Formats: sequence, structure tokens, C-alpha cells
Amino acid sequence: MSRTPKLGVNIDHVATLRQARYAPDPRVPNAEPLLLRAARECEAAGADSITVHLREDRRHIQDRDVYELREHLRIPLNLEMGNTPAILEIALQIRPDYVCLVPEHRREVTTEGGLDAVAHARDLAPTIRRLRDNGTLVSLFIDPLPDQVTAAARLGADMIELHTGAFANGCPEGCENELQRLIQTAESAHQAGLKVNAGHGINMTNLPRLLTIPHLHELNVGHHLVSEAIFTGLRASVAAMLSALSSCRVSP
Repeated sequence: MSRTPKLGVNIDHVATLRQARYAPDPRVPNAEPLLLRAARECEAAGADSITVHLREDRRHIQDRDVYELREHLRIPLNLEMGNTPAILEIALQIRPDYVCLVPEHRREVTTEGGLDAVAHARDLAPTIRRLRDNGTLVSLFIDPLPDQVTAAARLGADMIELHTGAFANGCPEGCENELQRLIQTAESAHQAGLKVNAGHGINMTNLPRLLTIPHLHELNVGHHLVSEAIFTGLRASVAAMLSALSSCRVSP
């Protein structure tokens, strides 16, 4: 029986906008946009979960953000993180509903590839075990490769998140081979008992083709939604400021 995949909203780039102006002290009362407000807007729109990536360099999401979201969100929190001791300790403290383990490199603008669960199996195993023992479901962000699915299942992950970047960057032309890889990997993951999520570069243009992938449980979308929000909301924001100005009178 067919069903609609869930939508997880990544709000990292809401924090990116805040940090662009208020990085020296994002706790000042004037700092905006407020991450929790953004998360609540996503909740109100019907999002199924909120995703944030707490990176080692804290380039956008800050420690207090994840604590605040965990305390106030009414929908599940998905924490993306590299496999590092310091971030793991935070994850164990806040106990997010989900953790997605991702590769992390300081010089990258965004996550550029999937986690190599084969090469890093020995390091990943204790992290996955500790998170799951703490009540958190674990996902691995992987490229669509059969050996990565096998490794994820062997390591005891609950889910995989398919890295859809190569597919998205190839659309509308030249993405058919990547789409077939995603389809085959999703089938393999489903047969291995893993839930199948997907994320990276998803937008309204490539979504119809992406939805031909079977067994999709949840899509994680961020940059596109934040980008579109500028245009769906900028006119109203400017109008509100003009309305406020029109109600005021200043001396000539």
C-alpha cells in the first residue's frame, strides 16, 4: 500500500543567517532570526521532524540551540553529527529522537558525500551502540552503494539516509543513472530491515523523480525551503515595515 513520505525540515541555514550578523554574540536580545521560532513555524505547517547539524566548528547551529529545541519541540528532533566524542556527549545528554551520523570536514561548505560505514565500522560501532542504548534511533548518511547498506545493517543502525546530492545536481538532465542507484540501494536497505530516508539538494523540481524511489520513509529538506521562504515571505515582511512606518510621524 502506497503512503506519503514524511518531511523533516533542516533549519541549519536559519542559523546561518543569524550567525552572519550575530556570530560574535548570538545571545543578544536583538539576534535574529530565532531558531525556535523557525522550528515552530515548521511545526505549524505540518513538518514531521526538525533537523539540525551541530558541527565541530559551530558554524551555524550552537550548543544552546539543540538544548532549546529539545526542550520545546513537539515533533521529533533529528540531530546530525560527526562521530566525535564531544558531540556524542551532547547527544547523550539531550537524547534526540534521531541521530544521523554524517562525515564532516571543516573546509566543506555543506556535507559533500556519504559516510563510509565500511572503512569506519570500528569507530562507528560503539557510538551507534551508546546512542541506541540511550533511547535514540540511529541513521547513517550514506552514498547509494550496496556495501554501505550492508555495513549499516551489520552495525545495527535503524535507518539510512540516502545522499541524493549527485542525483539533484544532475537534474533535470543526466540524473537517470544516479536515480537507478538510489532505487536499487533503497530496495537493498528495505530488504535488510532498514528504514530509508533521503536528503541533500531536494527541491520542487527534482521531487517528482525522487519520489519514484521505493520505500522512502522521510525526506530531509532544508536549503530549498529556507530559500523559498525568502520569496514567499519577503513581500509581506516589507509591507509590514512600510505599514509601521506609515503610522509614525517624524519632524521634518
